[in-house]
Amino acid sequence: MSVEARVPVRRGAARHEELLGQLVQVLLAEGFASLTLDDLAARLHCSKRTLYALAGSRDELVRAAVVHFFRAATARVEAALAPPRPPADRLVAYLRAVAEELAPASARFYDDVAAFPAAREIYERNTRAAAARVQGIIRDGVAEGAFREVDAAFAADVVTAVMVRIQQRQVAASTGLDDAAAYEQLTGLLLRGLAKEPGAR
Repeated sequence: MSVEARVPVRRGAARHEELLGQLVQVLLAEGFASLTLDDLAARLHCSKRTLYALAGSRDELVRAAVVHFFRAATARVEAALAPPRPPADRLVAYLRAVAEELAPASARFYDDVAAFPAAREIYERNTRAAAARVQGIIRDGVAEGAFREVDAAFAADVVTAVMVRIQQRQVAASTGLDDAAAYEQLTGLLLRGLAKEPGAR
């Protein structure tokens, strides 16, 4: 295939990525339960035909946007762990990066995700992956002597339970904390719970 033939494909892919990014911003700010394809086309200043090039239906379009959001967020969160650092700093960096990625999303967005099975499954899958990452950091910290002796699987199970409650909007309902603030609170509790006693080896 010639370079000339490949250029339109690359441009088309770039345009799709751009539209998905813009769509994500709309959904994060407004949610999506009440938005129609006409609404979305108006927000993105494009035609419905352009949107159908991204997905075959409104629900598929929403799912594609949610996947795009979490995929990009995951990449940035993982990048926060790239510099080598002590386990406690890694744990803080990871959970704060998660909180920062979730912060732009409105309560309406999370409520709509919780009510839409396809989007909820994506959030749940990402929550499980994040909990597994936390378990690995805790296990490494215990092995290196940076954290007190705890059962890493149990600690991760507790973290997972809290993360799932955050994802399912239960923490927001019972405390009024948004997802980002809840992750900040979780980070502080974890660090205090994992800290070694003064003078302990």
